[in-house]
Amino acid sequence: MKKILIINGPNLNLLGKREPGIYGSSTFETYLEKLREAYPEAEIDYYQSNHEGDIIDRLHSAGFGEADGIVLNAGAYTHTSVAIADAIRAIRTPVIEVHISNVHQREEFRHHSHLSPAASGIIIGFGLESYRLAVESILKKL
Repeated sequence: MKKILIINGPNLNLLGKREPGIYGSSTFETYLEKLREAYPEAEIDYYQSNHEGDIIDRLHSAGFGEADGIVLNAGAYTHTSVAIADAIRAIRTPVIEVHISNVHQREEFRHHSHLSPAASGIIIGFGLESYRLAVESILKKL
């Protein structure tokens, strides 16, 4: 069974409450249940943190054999964290960068990602379905 880890960064614990016009009205936990049901052949684990160092620690622990693939929505850290980009480069496990909204239709500071050059792939703007597309990508590549 393939192991996939989804990591969500800051403020994504507020999905379903935070700016529903941008992020939708579903909680991530509700979506995660549907995702697990859709892919019974995969073990999908989930981690969320509002703290940059915790995200880096989780990437490190998963990145050397604990997971076959990582789906990462680093939230605002996407646009600021060289440290998370370095952590992605340091591990062996492929990382797919995802974003719920189309960041290129939003504020200009969101147009740049420090993570994209280190990621194996990027999926942007398909709502929560961005995660499904990333899971499918990992399952097809492995």
